[in-house]
Amino acid sequence: MKKARIETPLGIAEITGDAEGIISVKVLDEGKITKEIPGLLKDAVQQLQAYFEGKSENFNLPLNPRGTEFQKRVWNELQKIPYGTTTSYLKLAQKLGDVKAIRAVASANGKNPLWIIIPCHRVIGTDGSLRGYAGGLYRKKWLLDHENPPLQQSLF
Repeated sequence: MKKARIETPLGIAEITGDAEGIISVKVLDEGKITKEIPGLLKDAVQQLQAYFEGKSENFNLPLNPRGTEFQKRVWNELQKIPYGTTTSYLKLAQKLGDVKAIRAVASANGKNPLWIIIPCHRVIGTDGSLRGYAGGLYRKKWLLDHENPPLQQSLF
């Protein structure tokens, strides 16, 4: 298993992966930046940097997240949420076929090991409010604003 840490506008991103794919991407408040990126993590680093620079909206990486079958179903559904859009926990539960599973869906969303790559930040409350986010609500708001910046108002 290899690790790399890179600087992002939201803190240090720690990327972990192996020959099977990217296992996790998490955000840290502090840590040392990796000077030499391991070969199998270079694509992930480049794609994350392109995302933060506004040059890319999608990720094309082999993923190898660790979780239960239900969690993986939720994470697969999260990957279908288009860049710049949001959905609710309720709608996500409906897409998975069980409205009563809303809490389990929210829990699986919170345990997403692939920060940004599996876009759990795109899930909000039914009322449009920002709900829990493992990286902190300010990061969730930043990511949503990054993906859908407000239109510039004309002065004339």
